[in-house]
Amino acid sequence: MDRFIQHMGRLHISTITLAELYVWVFRREASPRRLVTLQTLLQEVVVVDVSPAVSRTFGELQAARLDRGRPIPEMDLLIAATALVFNLTLVTHNTKDYEDIPGLAITDWLK
Repeated sequence: MDRFIQHMGRLHISTITLAELYVWVFRREASPRRLVTLQTLLQEVVVVDVSPAVSRTFGELQAARLDRGRPIPEMDLLIAATALVFNLTLVTHNTKDYEDIPGLAITDWLK
């Protein structure tokens, strides 16, 4: 949470990440507070749309990975492509899916 506060006002999330957060909010056993938490977060971040440039970057990256027999889960790769196109650092605890993506700046705030 300290890192969120430290970077507040400069944080971006992909529409793909937002979709994943909505899944977390609308699960059957989810507390109604999750929606409030997400609405609060959305007041503090910039939501970045998937653009044609993101789509192209995704296609280039996934094609190369498929040719090597090492595809990346599509949602994760769309998030990575968004970070690359908009020159953002990707913050995730799931670093395994993002290793060897050329030019991707990645950090794990939980380490």
